[in-house]
Amino acid sequence: MTDHVRRVAEGRQVSVGQEVPPVELTPDAITLLRFGAVTRNAHRIHYDTAFARSEGLAAPVVMAQLHGCLFHRAAARFAGPGGLVREVAWQNRAPASVGDRLVVSGAVRSVDPAGGEITLDLIEHCGPGNVVCCRGHAVVVVG
Repeated sequence: MTDHVRRVAEGRQVSVGQEVPPVELTPDAITLLRFGAVTRNAHRIHYDTAFARSEGLAAPVVMAQLHGCLFHRAAARFAGPGGLVREVAWQNRAPASVGDRLVVSGAVRSVDPAGGEITLDLIEHCGPGNVVCCRGHAVVVVG
């Protein structure tokens, strides 16, 4: 078997270039408020429209950590039941606001047949202009 294809449990094959199925979320104001409470992120730009506008933003913005959670969700779904997410990293590129549709997708960058690790390149698009909000990667082991 080449380093571009690895047989894994259940006869599943993973190959370089294979798509990562998209993960979507359209956060509303309550989602951001609750996520901020759980992560102890009380910055007003995430839940107070008037304050966000006073800071030059059109609306409350999605927290960086929520973007990271979506990257993790995409990686975990790709890894499947019994799989493992070993690493997630991302960089925010543009703000996403309340009501923006967030879509994380990607592709397999590399497959390590010896260790079983698969590196995924991930990207998140948001809003009506399909702007790139975040770029990053994840390392998974498929279950």
